Amino acid sequence: MEAFYRTHAYLVEHAKAPVRRDLMNEIDWNDRLIGIKGTRGVGKTTFLLQYAKENFGTDRSCLFINMNNLYFSANTIVDFAGEFRKRGGKVLLIDQVFKYPDWSKELRACYDLYPDLKIVFTGSSVMRLKEENLELRDIVKSYNLRGFSFREFVNLQTGMDFPAYTLNDILQNHEQIARTVLSKVHPLNYFQDYLHHGFYPFFLEERNFSENLLKTMNMMIEVDILLLKQIELKYLSKIKKLLYLLAVDEPKAPNVSQLANDIQTSRATVMNYIKYLADARLINMVYPHGEEFPKKPAKIMMHNTNLMYSIYPVTVKEQDVLDTFFLNTMYKDHKLYKGDKNISFLVNDNIPFKICYEGQRVKNNPKVTYAMHKMEIGRGNQIPLWLFGFLY
Repeated sequence: MEAFYRTHAYLVEHAKAPVRRDLMNEIDWNDRLIGIKGTRGVGKTTFLLQYAKENFGTDRSCLFINMNNLYFSANTIVDFAGEFRKRGGKVLLIDQVFKYPDWSKELRACYDLYPDLKIVFTGSSVMRLKEENLELRDIVKSYNLRGFSFREFVNLQTGMDFPAYTLNDILQNHEQIARTVLSKVHPLNYFQDYLHHGFYPFFLEERNFSENLLKTMNMMIEVDILLLKQIELKYLSKIKKLLYLLAVDEPKAPNVSQLANDIQTSRATVMNYIKYLADARLINMVYPHGEEFPKKPAKIMMHNTNLMYSIYPVTVKEQDVLDTFFLNTMYKDHKLYKGDKNISFLVNDNIPFKICYEGQRVKNNPKVTYAMHKMEIGRGNQIPLWLFGFLY
């Protein structure tokens, strides 16, 4: 146990969160079992350590452990939690919980046996905490940690502390909000950098970002998808090839029969693989209003713009990049559907949006909201695209 305390103390003392994530304030930390999901690379480990640092320092009542530790190949979470509790432990932080077999049953046992112990754990976005782990359905509170928003990226680059705004705030007061931001910084100076490398916090590391992102993408498939969905290793190359084929093609409805032929599998398996890639936050599926999986999506897009720039030889079209940015930033709290003719997306059932690139001629339709690239301050139903990056 002493080795775990020493590791915890070192990690907490050296924890550096470049931006304090708003999720820290959204979580009800009074709950006894809290799950924090997120795609690989968005900073879940740093988030846990930051929580420990802010609230406990190196106090031994809180302990961070990682299921990568070989100790847990021969020892149970239940026994470890019991020993930690005997030593005065109150809060156990478990990173990468899915690396432990039967983790959900162990967490349920801890919840029942140790009512005075709080457990916070991290897991992959592929996990379906309540749908696939029935023993946790009524007791776990689940949250999602996303990559940096454009707002967080601007705050990091400028040292500012701009708040997030709701979609209604932006629709109703975008001119005033834009003027407030522009009085301090010019967001467009940072927009292209964000599109290229700003979503994943590891762009701050002194390593080649694109190589690091490609490594992360491979880990998403090899660990998050294959391990959690219990897919045999021999099918790994098929899933990777499918992702590549989807990425190098422009956003459109997938030709499932052709894809099935290309990767030598069935149509049903292709659709399942597409769902797994979406769960891993590698792609997004866009449907017509009223439709959903398992129907074929009307369009498949990369999950965020950083991914678009990382796969060679993708020809990155400006319109596709801007559409992907808009979809990704809206994705947290809003539903997006494929728009009708001359409409990019239908948001929340009733708000038609058109995403416009620089210099695009706009025949203004008062019933449509236009998100305008390279515009600093909007007017009426024309709103700067960058401002939607302040939604979280």
